[in-house]
Amino acid sequence: MRQDRLQELEHELIALVGQQQVLTDSEQTKPYRTGIRVGHGVACAVVMPNNLLQLWQTLDLCVKLDKIIIIQAANTGLTGGSTPDGNDYDRDVVIINTLNLNKVILLKGGEQVVAFAGSSLYQLEEKLSPLGRGPHSVIGSSCIGASVVGGICNNSGGNLVNRGPAYTEYSLFARLNQNGTLELVNHLGIELGTCPEEILATLQQTDFNTEDLADCERLASDQEYQKRVREITSPIPARFNADQRRLREASGCAGKLAVFAVRLDTFPKPKQEKVFYLGTNNPKHLTELRKKILKNFTHLPDMGEYLHRSYFDGADLYCKDAFLAIKYFGTGFIPKLFGIKRNVDRVVSQWSSSLFPDHFSDRSLHCIARLAPDHLPSRMRAFRSQYEHHMIILASDQSIQETQTLLEQNWQGQDERSYFECSESEGKAALLHRYVAGNAPARYQILNKEGSGELLPLDVALPRNCETWHDILPEDILSQMAESFQMAHFLCMVFHWDFVVKKGVDATKLKKQILELLDQSGAKYPAEHNVGHLYKAETDLSNFYKKIDPTNSFNPGIGKMSKLKDYR
Repeated sequence: MRQDRLQELEHELIALVGQQQVLTDSEQTKPYRTGIRVGHGVACAVVMPNNLLQLWQTLDLCVKLDKIIIIQAANTGLTGGSTPDGNDYDRDVVIINTLNLNKVILLKGGEQVVAFAGSSLYQLEEKLSPLGRGPHSVIGSSCIGASVVGGICNNSGGNLVNRGPAYTEYSLFARLNQNGTLELVNHLGIELGTCPEEILATLQQTDFNTEDLADCERLASDQEYQKRVREITSPIPARFNADQRRLREASGCAGKLAVFAVRLDTFPKPKQEKVFYLGTNNPKHLTELRKKILKNFTHLPDMGEYLHRSYFDGADLYCKDAFLAIKYFGTGFIPKLFGIKRNVDRVVSQWSSSLFPDHFSDRSLHCIARLAPDHLPSRMRAFRSQYEHHMIILASDQSIQETQTLLEQNWQGQDERSYFECSESEGKAALLHRYVAGNAPARYQILNKEGSGELLPLDVALPRNCETWHDILPEDILSQMAESFQMAHFLCMVFHWDFVVKKGVDATKLKKQILELLDQSGAKYPAEHNVGHLYKAETDLSNFYKKIDPTNSFNPGIGKMSKLKDYR
């Protein structure tokens, strides 16, 4: 009987979107059911609608047949929040992949944009670049290939201090109300029509005036963040996933709504940029530098990215292939590379494991990259040998002079610390090295399978007044790790501690110990990547999820919440 119902679902989905846009074979759906770092589960179908109306019709069908709906775009989430988790759901799971819905519409000459559900940050950057403008964030903060809407839904923070985390109060989304009725809500601030079909057709065809838009008091970016991040004496983190100030409809919804499109501010690109590379063996030097910048600078730098030597080495050893691919082919090549990798792994998985090991594409790319010449500048290499703690500061326009003056006064000719102003090629290499670093833990685990246990990624927002960030975790915890990787958006006090535990270590117990220490320090977690299936949602956050998805039909189980209908 159940098989008959699944066949009915498949036939109706094919009638809506076409044969090629519906996957039901387990091997074909595996890449969509498996997180980039953690998480995997069951799904009876993966659907890839070609336009907004097909997305609405797919949602409507899933609701009528009482299916669980998980919306995903690039599936680059680090906490498993865009894939199923296990097989203990009480209803069939349908994954809707939105990558085909990648349109970007310029508004007001590019001062704002409407980004569809599957549009990527790379596409948005490319669209805005000829206009001399940029988006709220840049790809590569931690997730290569990330989508614009995914950033909004998952509280992504990014590394651009002056622009703050991804946030908007303008969105077009579908929700399932308490009575089980699917509703389309247009809060884009654009008159598109009345019924769903008219609204979606008007937006899809851009059949409206993109320049003459009514004024609205809602925010299309986090315009308060610069003030918030400067409050260095506050015991509350600058940004974190459960911050009630930044939970509104699509913003922070974590897939509990089906978001069709969002409207966002864009920002003028700087006229001049300069990268400064810093090294020290005393982390207190970085703490003092951060306080001086946030307290005294009139214009903040664009980025202040911290790399511990562990992540310098991780990016160097395990992310060289990504570095070279982006350097020579551009960020636009990365989604194609991911597609090639998926197809290669799918094909070789059908052969004997003695011929092709697991993660064949990752192993192959790693070996090929090792044959290439050294990809990092000599001065960066020298700093890696000399210093344990590294920081990359990207300054632009007015902040360049302030940064130069501060470093000349505090880091010139000092013991245990030094810096250099990067040439253009050195600056690009430093930023790209940081850009690809987030892939290191997963690649390490793949290549060191014999001694590696589980991945334990931690996305932590420390209090703005924290000065002991470098020794929160004691040695008895760190000694249980096969490898540790540490980096941060340092001016924001948002840290990425990514661990691979030793084989045989109870990762769940170890994580509990770490989170207890973080609670004692006043930290919040996750900071910017959604609770997913790794973190327990705080009460404010779980209440927000229940409010926007009262029947628990969208992405159930995130935040360690119930997977059952109506949260039973």
